[in-house]
Amino acid sequence: SMALVALSFSGAIGLTFLMLGCALEDYGVYWPLFVLIFYAISPIPHFIAKRATYDSDATSSACRELAYFFTTGIVVSAFGFPVILARVSVIKWGACGLVLAGNAVIFLTIQGFFLVFGRGDDFSWEQW
Repeated sequence: SMALVALSFSGAIGLTFLMLGCALEDYGVYWPLFVLIFYAISPIPHFIAKRATYDSDATSSACRELAYFFTTGIVVSAFGFPVILARVSVIKWGACGLVLAGNAVIFLTIQGFFLVFGRGDDFSWEQW
């Protein structure tokens, strides 16, 4: 359960970076909050591929590779979104930097969640 505490703490740190990029007095624009959508949908391809591939002995399958591809696209989009907002002067570059830092922390937290809690073949939410 120490891992759960560490993951919760790192998630809070990442969301703090995101909120600072939106709410600081110099920035004050909340468009970067749309990266929350990317955080929510990034694990979905993994869950679909895990559900669709029954043969767990195969090290790689087309379904799993497609899930990696879509997840990579979602993560890259989450990093590109604040850069584009800063390029078109919707947000300032300082806010972009804070959102990018938050993205890095949040996506590492999501990956850590899967490394800690996704080890077993019978992955279920009741493990914790």
